[in-house]
Amino acid sequence: MKFDKWTVGLATAGVVSLGSVAMADESPLNTLVSGTTLSGYVDTSAIYKPGVQNAAYRFVNTAPNTYNGFNLNVAALTIEKQLEEGQWSAGYKAALWFGPQAAGLPGALGGDNFGVQEAYVALRAPIGNGLDFKVGQINAIIGYEVLDSYANPNFSRSLGFNIEPFSHTGMTATYQLTDWLGVVGGIADSTFNGTNVKETYNGQVQNGMVTSNGGAGNGTLTYMGAVTLKAPEGSLGVLSGSALYAGIVDNGLSGAPNTINYYVGASIPTPIKEVTVGAAFDYLSDGAGEGTWATAVAGYISWQVTEKLKANARVEFAKSDYNAWSIGPTLGEPTLGPSYTGDFLYTGSTRLLSTTATLDYQLWKNVITRLEVVWDHDLNGSDIFSSEYTMSTESEDYTVIDGRNNSVLIAANIIYKF
Repeated sequence: MKFDKWTVGLATAGVVSLGSVAMADESPLNTLVSGTTLSGYVDTSAIYKPGVQNAAYRFVNTAPNTYNGFNLNVAALTIEKQLEEGQWSAGYKAALWFGPQAAGLPGALGGDNFGVQEAYVALRAPIGNGLDFKVGQINAIIGYEVLDSYANPNFSRSLGFNIEPFSHTGMTATYQLTDWLGVVGGIADSTFNGTNVKETYNGQVQNGMVTSNGGAGNGTLTYMGAVTLKAPEGSLGVLSGSALYAGIVDNGLSGAPNTINYYVGASIPTPIKEVTVGAAFDYLSDGAGEGTWATAVAGYISWQVTEKLKANARVEFAKSDYNAWSIGPTLGEPTLGPSYTGDFLYTGSTRLLSTTATLDYQLWKNVITRLEVVWDHDLNGSDIFSSEYTMSTESEDYTVIDGRNNSVLIAANIIYKF
């Protein structure tokens, strides 16, 4: 996929993702009418899960219902008219998902087989270097990885991806201040991961009269902003072309009055031309109520072994308190009871160490073929990857059938892009 200079400057393509911009290959676009283009892909996989034990949840493409068999993940179709540079210009983008995993999109519609990934009107005002707007359903402005699997270095998503917003209904504005500095800001409905979802009134009644309608938005909104620093080519020696990105999204989750996502990401070339590295840090504050938190750190390395063969690796550490936005297969605080079996040790938080290794070989034109192994390890030794794990409230019992602190997932992924 080709990106204009504003997109490259901010490392955005509907979302901000240093990883996707660095990893995505160009995709042919078929011109329709008046500058409108059509593109898309078909994403399939086969997944083997030894022992069928639990795994850390990342995204729908590696959810439990994908284990031990073949999967149609997504048939995606994008219709788009890009903006023209240096003038008043208007365009649009409609990115649609068809198939079972469309249910994982914030804009899921029509049951589990259709969803709107993005749908927005794009506007450009020739002010200074050009001010670009997007209005509608817009991918999140933070994150190293994106919703489109082919644009990521790995098939599975990171643990940090799962604690970020996926998209918003709202508006963003993008401006490239200089060749090395770009900014983006936006405002949206208060609830992320939904379409047209607003913080609502409670419909309270005072003195016999309804003080609100119980359904309309109460005016609470999400505010977001980010900045990209990019080292110009030839300016910093081996660091030329590296990029640093930092962003914040405030009040993105309904039911958590001050939910805040903090994100920092970097993409760095190395003295070895074929090798690039990257890093991402995520922190979610008050994601499941006041005082809750979750954090994830990931490191990436990509090695272009040959013209057709690429090796990608990701190492992650993630931690959350027991009520935070889930980074593990369980959520909530367990209690010991008479039905307890196994050796369970609970320390009050989830701590995971994960490693992902991916081989990407391009044998056919326009086809991505990947083989991937994901290993998750529970640093607490809390048996959270057990085959059967029944949670409960403090007044009830729970049962651990077998004790497992490691999870392995093996996936084959084939994608055709057009």
